[in-house]
Amino acid sequence: MDVLSDVITVMRTGQPRSARVGWRAPWAQEFAAVPGAAGFQVVLQGACWLVRPGAAPLALAPGDVVFRPHGGGHTLADSPTTAPAAPACDPSDPRAERRYADDPVDDPTTVTLCGGYQLDAARAHPLLHDLPDLIHLPAHLGRHPALRSTVDLLAAELARPGLGTDAIVPALLDTLLLHILRAWLDGRSARAARTGWAAALTDPPTTAALQAMHRDPARPWTVASLAAEAGLSRAPFARRFAALVGQPPLAYLTWWRMTTAALLLTGSDAPLRAVAAEVGYGSEFAFAAAFKRRYGVAPGRYRRARQPAA
Repeated sequence: MDVLSDVITVMRTGQPRSARVGWRAPWAQEFAAVPGAAGFQVVLQGACWLVRPGAAPLALAPGDVVFRPHGGGHTLADSPTTAPAAPACDPSDPRAERRYADDPVDDPTTVTLCGGYQLDAARAHPLLHDLPDLIHLPAHLGRHPALRSTVDLLAAELARPGLGTDAIVPALLDTLLLHILRAWLDGRSARAARTGWAAALTDPPTTAALQAMHRDPARPWTVASLAAEAGLSRAPFARRFAALVGQPPLAYLTWWRMTTAALLLTGSDAPLRAVAAEVGYGSEFAFAAAFKRRYGVAPGRYRRARQPAA
C-alpha cells in the first residue's frame, strides 16, 4: 500500500461510528473529548457554530467539514450563545449501542453528519502528531470533489440503510478519513510547507524512500540503498529525509518495522518467527529485543495482553 493508506491501517482499531442528525433551533449539542480517537463533523444543510474551549467560535456553512484528529471536545449549536441542554455525546460510552444512526426531526433548520474513529496510541503514525487540533475544510465549488461525493454517499446510506449497510458504512468512513487527510495535505502543499509530513509526502525523493520502506520492510535497507531509491547520493538524501520527516531514515525504518509487527501480532496468529521475518529480522531473539525496546514488553506478552477476553 501507499504511505497514507498504511497510516490509516496501522492506527485504526475497533469500529468507527457515524450518525446523520437533524436539528431545529434553538439547539446545542456537546461532544465529549475522547482521548485516543478522532472525529469529524459535516454540515449537510443549514448553518451552525462550532464552539471549543480557548478558541473563537467557528461559523460553519453547508458543505463545511471539520476534523478533530486528537479527540478534542466541542459543542455544535445554532448560536454561540445557546447552551447544551442534553448530556454530552460520548461515542465511547458502552450504552451507545448503535454504531450507525439516522436521527431526523421534522422541518430541521440544520442537518449534520458526525463520526468518530478509534486510534491505537501505541501505533500512532508521526503524521498524526503533525495535524493541528482542528482542520476546517470550507465548502468551495469545485474543490475536493471526491470528498464531497463520499460525504453524499455516507449521508444517503445512513438516511436509507439497506442490505449491506454494515459493510458499506465503515468502508465509506475510511474513505472519508483518507479524503480529509488528502485535502489537508494538498492545502499544506499549496502553502509550500517546508518541513513535516505534508512536505515529506510531496517531496519526490523522500516519498520514493518512504514507499520503498513501506512496500518491503523486510529488505535489509541501508542509507545508501534508500538513497538510490530516492535518486540522490547518500549524504544529501540523509539530510533531506531527516529535515522533512523529523528522524533519520533508519530510525524511521525501525519504527515502521516495529509498528507493522505490532499490527501483525494483534491481527494474526502468525508465529513470532514469521512476524520477525516479515519485518526484516532473521533472528527471533533480535526481533524480540528490538520490539521490547519500542513497546516495553516482549512480543508474546504484547499479543496476549491485546487478545479479546474469553
